[in-house]
Amino acid sequence: MQIELRDIRKSFKVYKRPEGKWGLLRGALMRNVEVVEALSGISFGIAEGELVGYIGPNGAGKSTSVKIMSGILTPDGGECRIMGRVPWKERTAHVSRIGVVFGQRSQLWWDVPVEDSFDVLRDIYGIAPGDYRTRLAELTATLDVGALLRTPVRQLSLGQRMRCELVAALLHRPQILFLDEPTIGLDAVSKLALRSFLKEENRKHGVTMLLTTHDMDDIEALCERVMVIGHGQLLYDGQLAGLQTKYAPEVTLKVNTDAMIAAMYNDLALT
Repeated sequence: MQIELRDIRKSFKVYKRPEGKWGLLRGALMRNVEVVEALSGISFGIAEGELVGYIGPNGAGKSTSVKIMSGILTPDGGECRIMGRVPWKERTAHVSRIGVVFGQRSQLWWDVPVEDSFDVLRDIYGIAPGDYRTRLAELTATLDVGALLRTPVRQLSLGQRMRCELVAALLHRPQILFLDEPTIGLDAVSKLALRSFLKEENRKHGVTMLLTTHDMDDIEALCERVMVIGHGQLLYDGQLAGLQTKYAPEVTLKVNTDAMIAAMYNDLALT
């Protein structure tokens, strides 16, 4: 397996201000601490070249999982190996082979032209000049961002910025691409273009992709395999058709994610 997670656990401390009229004052002297378990023993494997959907409600643990796999977070327990490496222990070697796109975060520099950000990333990843020019030309043509290269990032629309984020994530030819809500806020045309590009990149270059999203149209268009996470636990891992048949048999075109999560968790509680 190219991606392997075994019993991964992660908790966070959340500080809460005391309630009541004098809560603000008391909160300055005393804070209530609550431990929130984001991941409760997640285990799964993804083979090279797979394009897998990763779905669940807000707070389910999707982004936490992606941050652990990309080396941003260190888990409290369990094992994670990506291409044989432990992400948070071998960060430099690890990030040279992966790409990450966060729909609500940017890896582009806000006040400089897009091309300048690409040039910085070229130097960070140590991409050879000839390979950089070839790859940049390929990506800018495919994603139709050639006319945006001299535009400051802050002047781009959301759809334009997301296309540029994909170029940035793929410049160094990663073997794995983590996509965390890449179509959030995009219009219908931009979503269709993005889906088409991702499918072609997976088919042509064999890039392994893990897609987290709330948009089931993304999942239906791109993924045959889907994993569902809820309450920090993996509730389903299998074919999309099997998920629809088991938890939403009355739905033929669109899956009601929240309803399925509730049904899965009920099943889990009964076992």
